[in-house]
Amino acid sequence: MLNRILTIEIARVTEAAAVAAARLCGRGSEKDADQVAVDAMRTALNTIDIDATVVIGEGERDEAPMLYIGEKVGTGKGDRIDIALDPLEGTTLTAKAMHNALAVIAMAEAGSLLHAPDCYMDKIAIGGGFPPGTVDLDASAEENIARLAEAKGCQPSEITACILDRPRHADIIAGVRKTGAAIRLITDGDVAGVIHTADPAETGIDIYMGIGGAPEGVLAASALRCIGGQMQGRLVLKKADERERARRMGIEDPDKKFALEEMASGDVMFAATGVTDGSMLRGVRFDQGWVTTETVVMRSATGTVRWIRNRSRVK
Repeated sequence: MLNRILTIEIARVTEAAAVAAARLCGRGSEKDADQVAVDAMRTALNTIDIDATVVIGEGERDEAPMLYIGEKVGTGKGDRIDIALDPLEGTTLTAKAMHNALAVIAMAEAGSLLHAPDCYMDKIAIGGGFPPGTVDLDASAEENIARLAEAKGCQPSEITACILDRPRHADIIAGVRKTGAAIRLITDGDVAGVIHTADPAETGIDIYMGIGGAPEGVLAASALRCIGGQMQGRLVLKKADERERARRMGIEDPDKKFALEEMASGDVMFAATGVTDGSMLRGVRFDQGWVTTETVVMRSATGTVRWIRNRSRVK
């Protein structure tokens, strides 16, 4: 079991990254915003008494100067922990001052998070309270909408799907629209898109489907493990070198369909802080020498969801 004090420490980590990124909101530089978020998150992590390894990070060592896959963080004095992180989920959103940019991180007992390479992942997710297998990654979009509508006791036209607005999703979009269901297209931020399925009454999102980043997939799975839901994911590995990279990370079957518990198991903590205003969290506010942040912290072992609004002096 993870130390309970980490529920506070994990919030401090995402707050630090979010505040750093927010200072560059609307400045037009995705790279700079991402770099300051990375720097702030790494600095904050290294103050915590944990012996942690980044299993989902900013890429592999040769491609990312900080917070790369395999990097050790923390003081090295505490429990052994796996970490999945995205210091700035929505670099374009931040650079353009658009909604739903987040700083996100998940922590779990060592060996509990899927060690996925920095590649694409095909995903499908719904909230909790439905029979196992209600939706399936191998079923068509039409079939999944029909199954979910039946499980909810409603018509397909009452379902709303969240899908990344990408040309690769043309067939999925066409299939969903054929059922009469609605679609909410998003430009970025599919971690939030998956999380939104857990509370459709509030968010208006019933199902997430489509291809996005594998790191974001593991982060989203970590959140759903805490708050309840169903999710499946499959790595998109089209090139031989991608498959070899996945094999080196312990993935023997490159075509494996991962269930939620195979992407995030054991005791999991997840935290997200809003960088810009969004449907889940308010963004960072700077006001006369003060900075205000809004963070959500979740834990699977207790099912606890904490909303933290923090106000502190600007350093």
